Amino acid sequence: MKHILLILLTSLLVNGLHAQQTASDDTAKALQPVIVKAYEQNRQLKEVSGAINFIGKSQLERFNNTSLLPALNTTPGVHMEERSPGSFRLNVRGSTIRSPFGVRNVKVYWNGIPFTDPGGSTYLNQLSYYNVNSIEVIKGPAGSLYGAGTGGAVLINSQPDQWTKGVDVGYLYGSYNLHNLHAQVRVGSEENRNTFGYTHQTSDGYRDHTNMRRDVATWETRLKINNRQTLQASVLYGDLYYETPGGLTLTEYNNNPRGARPNADALQTAIYQKTFLAGLTHTYQLTDRLDNSSVVYGAFSLIRNPTFRNYEKRSEPHFGGRTLFNWLHDLNGTQLKVSWGAEAQRGFFNTKTFQNKQGRPDTLLTDDDIDSWIYSLFTQASLRFPGDWNVDAGISFNKSSITITRLSVPSFVPVKRTYSNEWAPRLAVSKKIIPELLLYASVAKGFSPPTTQEVLPSTSVISTGLNAEQGVNYEAGIKSSWLQQRLYVEVNAFIYRLQNAIVLRRDSSNADYFVNAGSTKQRGIESQAYYQLIPGRKGFISNARLWVSHTYSHFRYKDFKQGATDFSRKQLPSVAPHTLTAGLDVSTRPGLYANLTWYYSDPIALNDANTVIASSYQLSGGRIGWRTRLCKGIAADIFAGADNLFDVRYSLGNDINAAANRYYNTAAGANYFGGINLQFITAR
Repeated sequence: MKHILLILLTSLLVNGLHAQQTASDDTAKALQPVIVKAYEQNRQLKEVSGAINFIGKSQLERFNNTSLLPALNTTPGVHMEERSPGSFRLNVRGSTIRSPFGVRNVKVYWNGIPFTDPGGSTYLNQLSYYNVNSIEVIKGPAGSLYGAGTGGAVLINSQPDQWTKGVDVGYLYGSYNLHNLHAQVRVGSEENRNTFGYTHQTSDGYRDHTNMRRDVATWETRLKINNRQTLQASVLYGDLYYETPGGLTLTEYNNNPRGARPNADALQTAIYQKTFLAGLTHTYQLTDRLDNSSVVYGAFSLIRNPTFRNYEKRSEPHFGGRTLFNWLHDLNGTQLKVSWGAEAQRGFFNTKTFQNKQGRPDTLLTDDDIDSWIYSLFTQASLRFPGDWNVDAGISFNKSSITITRLSVPSFVPVKRTYSNEWAPRLAVSKKIIPELLLYASVAKGFSPPTTQEVLPSTSVISTGLNAEQGVNYEAGIKSSWLQQRLYVEVNAFIYRLQNAIVLRRDSSNADYFVNAGSTKQRGIESQAYYQLIPGRKGFISNARLWVSHTYSHFRYKDFKQGATDFSRKQLPSVAPHTLTAGLDVSTRPGLYANLTWYYSDPIALNDANTVIASSYQLSGGRIGWRTRLCKGIAADIFAGADNLFDVRYSLGNDINAAANRYYNTAAGANYFGGINLQFITAR
């Protein structure tokens, strides 16, 4: 089936190209250029020698304005999962293999502030949809500039390129009693701006025991000190609650997919999570050739988690900073850019586990202080030669440490593990064969030490014997634009060899623990194409775009033995061999618009032995709406839509290597939404 659909989509694209090749320049409408900041390039995406996915505002607005998940899942090599409303996992080239929940093995920045804590975990669910204006996903090892993480890095920006004073308010209602209320106020001027935002979201969820509530308040300000200096502040407070229904067996999944695991209600299993983050960024143009950007931040998270096994309380204060210098020099047509800097983070965490007595903490089991820190020194040189040759070379030195003191055990000797001398180099070379065709190749080494929650998992057994992952990624690709910039095509292929891969396992009580899985060999091809369908200059349709993305992942254990069991050459669980996404976006001059999306996933292995496989599935959805100006200074977007339109049963966010065969977390069936956004714009 997937091959037939792929042929149909390809035929549609080719026929569209043939039909439009006779269009005149007067009727041609080019795709808008995309500028990315990854690797300090600040260049068009089609000119950057790396595998980078860009998700802009137009892609985010194709769906229901409550989650980043559907927009991220339209891009190749990236798959976001939701085990229950509010519980997200982010898979970048297989990185969820070591993540029972949350985001690990991927370094995340929000407005240039490290959003990943020094323990290696990222509470991406503390950001609301409205805290994001654009996302850049760097796939593969990015440690030459962004520190630990063999999966990659994610750069999130909350501010639009063009800032205007005004007020935005919006409300959405959807299936399963979904409510989403948003308000944003922008005051000041271009040189001294303030943005205040608040989002409130609630939902009963598709399954039993999946209620959720999220409140996020932000303040962002930017002050231009003089022509050379600016000061920016980003402050975020998030209060999140969601119930955790637990995984289902195949029998439970087939008989009652909306059910929760037995005792979920009795034990009141849930996550209560509060996070406060404040960051201050100073940019300084020291000379015409030299500039600096420095950020300092502090953050504090409180988590309470009654589970099926115990009751956990975590207190996680941490702080850190990052500084980056850029120096530019032109010499006889050759441009040299040198970047260098440092990043450091430290956390003083405390984790207590208790017996769970009907959702309340009972007898103390363990009480651990966790001191974690990590730092990175990095440098990078980028050369732009005449003849459209580009060479980028970077390297970082990284060191991290974790010390655990079990306060609940008298005279306990602190346990410490240091991961040192981790070098992460990257070399990339690109050449424009013709003006609109870029060929590139790169090699990069990555590393990723165990996170705090992997060294101290839900078994409460201290696992400082875990080793850091290390791997080398070889990659080559093309980026090209054709037909007066109306067609953009990107294809990349990679081979990634990972040593000491950290893999999730579960004991008989379904508690998480982690092991080093020897080596893996991960091969893949990622491709995407966008085609701007061109109407007449005075036609009813003002804009139409057809797009498709495909991911092929041949991920295998190369050498992995657990006791007498040999998993070598088995497929890595949690990764579909093929995923395919396609869509059509149409807008009209009166303001009517439609966004249609189709998604396909191959079957997915759910355990290391590949004896349990989740079925393939296809999803269809769409959004229609009307964007119009109600009067001077007031614009409206009235919309409605549907997800999983044909009510397909599938599991999103499977529990890998689950005990008692509880692998399945049923995703929502057919669901619908509708809402309105109002924008009040005041004069500058």
